[in-house]
Amino acid sequence: MPKEKSFLFRVRQALPDLHPAERRLGEFVCDFPGELASYSAQELAALAHVSKATVSRFIQRLGYENYEEARRHTRAEKQTGSRLFLSTSTDASATQSVKAHIAQGVANIEATFLAITDTQVDAVADAMLKARKVWVIGFRSSRPFASYLQWQLTQVIENIVAIPGLGETLGEHLASIHGEDVVVLFGLRRRIARMDLLLEQIEKSNAKLLYITDEGAPSLTSAAWHCHCQTLAPGPLFNHTSVMALCHLLITRCLEKSGVAGRTRLRGIEALNDSLEEL
Repeated sequence: MPKEKSFLFRVRQALPDLHPAERRLGEFVCDFPGELASYSAQELAALAHVSKATVSRFIQRLGYENYEEARRHTRAEKQTGSRLFLSTSTDASATQSVKAHIAQGVANIEATFLAITDTQVDAVADAMLKARKVWVIGFRSSRPFASYLQWQLTQVIENIVAIPGLGETLGEHLASIHGEDVVVLFGLRRRIARMDLLLEQIEKSNAKLLYITDEGAPSLTSAAWHCHCQTLAPGPLFNHTSVMALCHLLITRCLEKSGVAGRTRLRGIEALNDSLEEL
């Protein structure tokens, strides 16, 4: 069965053939698709400065039977899709202050760590340090966090890799994952279409899974640990401050728990860096 076209895909595909008023409405919802999920047809018409009849024609051109069907579609995408669905036309009318960004970052960190205990962090660190191999996976916006976590943990965990690398397929690595391993999977919005299949394969491997997502992802009961990071922001982009804070905590806890073996490895790395004049 072909995948259903997203709301924004439908709008962008239709834009070149729309009449002027409909195109103005289309451009408006491209910038603020979440407005359709939040408002009635009459309210959306007023926001976009078009008639209610224009809204009706526009919705039909997109392939929906009525406004409510389109509204349900955008509400579903609002939970897992683009940050655009969370911004409003009101947000765009004012510049957010530095103070507002700092306050939201702090609030995100506090909300995230209310649900994460020291016991959980200790368990994750112990599992990674004892694992035969640690696999770190991330796509799209999640990729930089996966790379960062792998890079920092390499200081104390020798068998750790971020996958897939350039030119590599997931299958080449997934075939090697088994029950003595730990998988750290970043699933921040927007998640890839095949995420469910990837999660199923990890579950079949019997590896312990640390699943790190934004607050919009449903809880994954099959994961050994599922950390929801709050990513709210006073603007059109997600705020990933809490994700980086979680990475830092996990890295630090692994360093603390690595003991003599970890310190020995760190000394060896520093000695090699000195000899290779890399510092």
